[in-house]
Amino acid sequence: MIKSITDRIIDNVQQVIIGKRETVELLLTAILCEGHALLEDVPGTGKTTLARALSASLGCTFRRIQFTPDLLPSDVTGLNWFNQKKQEFEFRAGPVMSQILLADEINRATPRTQSALLEAMQERQVTIDGISHPLPRPFLVLATQNPVELEGTFPLPEAQVDRFLVHIHIGYPNQEEENAMLERFRMDDPMQSLKPVVNQEELLQLQQDRKTIRVEASIRDYIVRISESTRANVDISLGASPRATLALYQVSQAWAALQGRDYVLPDDVKHITPHVLSHRLIIAPHAQLRGRNVQELIADIVGSVAVPVES
Repeated sequence: MIKSITDRIIDNVQQVIIGKRETVELLLTAILCEGHALLEDVPGTGKTTLARALSASLGCTFRRIQFTPDLLPSDVTGLNWFNQKKQEFEFRAGPVMSQILLADEINRATPRTQSALLEAMQERQVTIDGISHPLPRPFLVLATQNPVELEGTFPLPEAQVDRFLVHIHIGYPNQEEENAMLERFRMDDPMQSLKPVVNQEELLQLQQDRKTIRVEASIRDYIVRISESTRANVDISLGASPRATLALYQVSQAWAALQGRDYVLPDDVKHITPHVLSHRLIIAPHAQLRGRNVQELIADIVGSVAVPVES
């Protein structure tokens, strides 16, 4: 059930985005888990286009915020303004009141504005002048970062980074994909003709169906041991949090569902671990001096933890 619907979504997105099936699948895991995604790559690799294509395929409302140093929290959440005709304050919703929010170059905003997203991402609501306003469902924040231009940026604090379910690198297309892109965009922009392939009820039902994917006790123990190994590793100064362990569990369910199974395998956990943990771990200074990177450390940890086998 989940796979048949998600395959329709992926095929629809790939009318605009050539290749990158795994990237789209990882974004769908975030949606199925009601989480958020951090997209990090150089400019021009299709981050914004991917977000627009996904929202159009899901039939969701879409808003984009270009984060800059002068952006205010009220520019994100909205504000109460005084209506002189009615002689009363009225709430004017900000762009966060959408189902898919693209926070473009989120690390260019000041920490105060970045923190305005915290309540929205975690509590699915915004509070203005003591009044809480619920966000629409489904709600997904797609935040982008440019790893090249670091001048004038404000690195995300660990508390906020930890709230992103998955960390995704899009990467450059290969020669065949780039050639196909030139042909596809030769006459018209396919984004203009992209139609939704699911409705809101189906999407919310998919999120409920994901929770029914079976995770055996041995797989749960495997997930916990991976998280514990990051905390005990001498090359890592900040290991995976309990929220990260829960994210591993949930994304493993979603990934198994996208593969057409109603149960999780150890290979599912292995595959998604780098995307769930890479942005959450902090490498110790002595390991950085030796040239170690987070991907190598995660690979070492996953390789060292015993894999559960069928009795």
